[in-house]
Amino acid sequence: MSFCFNFDVPTQSVNSDEARGLDSQNGKKANAAPTNQDNTKPAEPLKEAKEHLLPSDPQFLLVDAVPETLTIGTLPPLHFLNETVFEKTASEREDDENILSRTVEQRSDLISGVYEGGLKVWECTYDLLELMERDGETFEKKAVLDLGCGAGLLGILALKRGARYIHFQDYNSTVIEQLTVPNVILNCQEDDDIESDDDKEGRGKGKLQEEESCKKTLKEKEALKDGSTPPKKKAIDLSQHPLLSRCRFFSGDWSTFLYLVLKASPQPKYDIIFTSETIYNTAYYPTLHETLHKLLAPDGLVYLATKSHYFGVGGGLHLFETFVEQRGTFSVDHLWDGEEGLQRHVVVLRFKKPKDT
Repeated sequence: MSFCFNFDVPTQSVNSDEARGLDSQNGKKANAAPTNQDNTKPAEPLKEAKEHLLPSDPQFLLVDAVPETLTIGTLPPLHFLNETVFEKTASEREDDENILSRTVEQRSDLISGVYEGGLKVWECTYDLLELMERDGETFEKKAVLDLGCGAGLLGILALKRGARYIHFQDYNSTVIEQLTVPNVILNCQEDDDIESDDDKEGRGKGKLQEEESCKKTLKEKEALKDGSTPPKKKAIDLSQHPLLSRCRFFSGDWSTFLYLVLKASPQPKYDIIFTSETIYNTAYYPTLHETLHKLLAPDGLVYLATKSHYFGVGGGLHLFETFVEQRGTFSVDHLWDGEEGLQRHVVVLRFKKPKDT
């Protein structure tokens, strides 16, 4: 969503237990100017995790949807809701958390403990997708977790490339219900039903594509007011789609999400965990580390995409690497380091072997 990067965080007293569990959460923060507020402390009570089941009519979530398509090299095309249109139609969407109106009103990509950035596709997600294209990862028969998933593009890639199952997790239930699930459904349709000549170039068309998408939505709504019927996408029964059957969706704080999934029998172990731009706040590191520790398979990999530093909230790769080294559980290897602008990175975490300790 096209917001400025201010971090609106109420100043308040939070004890250390709350700081560990509360906002141990997903999030994708871009660069913001430093502020005088204490942005490292959560501002709201713990957000209880829950699983989100698909509606009986998944196609309903795509009414008035305006998709765009991302293509990177040999990767399958990834379809997702246009961010600008999503922002303009926010007031019409269901939002029990009241985050859509608050983010628009405050023009903020972070309201700590309330909204953790999941409505925007952040830069480092593209970096990780490009790395997956370069390395040719197929995900065949692997169990995958998209942790702090937001739009869910990383998990969707795994879904399209043969993963055994994919679990999507985001801090906000509104993000899961109004963005992640619709995006997964979009990708369960045939490409011909959702692509046009105008959206095949993905994010490269920028403002021109966004303006055309907005015009299209307005024309359809005007047609409804006039009593005529706008063109409809081909109706497809998605309720039994084989790809959807591989997906589960969760919201909530990382600590309560971990507790929820560990109650399952058998307990899940993920071969691959994706997490993009989730280390922006040092207060989240203990619970993030615990989640990765408990849920990663013995030979699994955690792919982390991140910036060197997140202004205004204080986290970044160097601080996280130091934290991980002190814990002694994972090794960290750099897979890609960007040199332009504020440096971005993709690293991989894996369990240390006895000889590594």
